Amino acid sequence: MKSLFFRTIIAALGFGSLYLSSERSARADEWGCQVILCLSNPGGATQYAECRPPIQKLWRWLAKGRSFPTCSGVGFQSSRPRYEPLYCSEGYHLTGGYGPQGQDATCVSTSMQVVSNDLCRPDRDEGRGRSGSISSARWQWDDERQQCMAYTMSRPLVREKPRYIDVTIDGVGKQRVWF
Repeated sequence: MKSLFFRTIIAALGFGSLYLSSERSARADEWGCQVILCLSNPGGATQYAECRPPIQKLWRWLAKGRSFPTCSGVGFQSSRPRYEPLYCSEGYHLTGGYGPQGQDATCVSTSMQVVSNDLCRPDRDEGRGRSGSISSARWQWDDERQQCMAYTMSRPLVREKPRYIDVTIDGVGKQRVWF
């Protein structure tokens, strides 16, 4: 992660020198690039004093309902901001649907897990168990014995920083920056 951050700084400095040597003036792009560089810092957007003014300006800018600043140039581009507030633990994927209370999101295991034998009984309530925490319960052979297996479900986790942009730097790669 550190090497990617330093490569990002080097690329940004290279972009900055190209920018300074060009005749055109684009202050919004300069600010946008500062914002993206600061948001890309693994230590936090305001870890360095140089980043505090552009990030504070960003929060004021977004609070007024304005769009996220852009940064583009030779070999450097960013996506539009996206919003993804929920995520799942490793080994689970996020699914959505509609439940009794409207739109609902659930984390479902990517592989079947061993569950209580009671959940594979013929009189169970549609394979969901009492808590609705499993799906598709069935008997399967595992290591020469039968086990009750099912996809387990859990509640999604809520991101502390739900918005993100994807920053692409030619020759360095793509990085998702959460803010």
